[in-house]
Amino acid sequence: MTPHDRLDQLARDLLSTPYAELTAVQTSVIDLIAAEAPTGLNKALLADDRGFWDRLADKVAAIGGSWAFIGGFGAALFLWIGLNFGLRPFHLAFDPYPFIFLNLILSTVAAIQAPIIMMSQNRQATKDRLNAEHDYVVNLRAELEIMRLHDKLDALREREMVEILRCNTETLEILKRQVGELAEGRD
Repeated sequence: MTPHDRLDQLARDLLSTPYAELTAVQTSVIDLIAAEAPTGLNKALLADDRGFWDRLADKVAAIGGSWAFIGGFGAALFLWIGLNFGLRPFHLAFDPYPFIFLNLILSTVAAIQAPIIMMSQNRQATKDRLNAEHDYVVNLRAELEIMRLHDKLDALREREMVEILRCNTETLEILKRQVGELAEGRD
């Protein structure tokens, strides 16, 4: 049997489809089963191909989406407001109420931070999709391997049943012969 015939037979046995008609994922699973090789991690998940700006966006998203950032940012706001209220009686407030400069800074931070966080989330969504595809391949392979094990167990059980039936038939023949001999001995 050629390697291609073996792949085609596996595909027909496990997926009831010829090897040539399988999807790319199914083909890769059948190839792994035929090679009896472990399913490795997706190389795209292992590689860190992020550039400087991508890594920076991920760091900004990690910091901007943390309780430490919220606490620190809240403390900075209270300090800004408190300092301006404290310096107001001395006419030294650098951003008096209604805190127009603070509003400008907050708007700028929000306008810059939001797209950076979205870039990081888009990259993470792509990585999650690749991870889900890898999980699908692993799960499909496990399911197909279990099906193969069931088939092997069924074949083994069938052979055992045939052997038991053969032994029982031989035993029955021996018993019939012995009963016949005993019947002849009484006559």
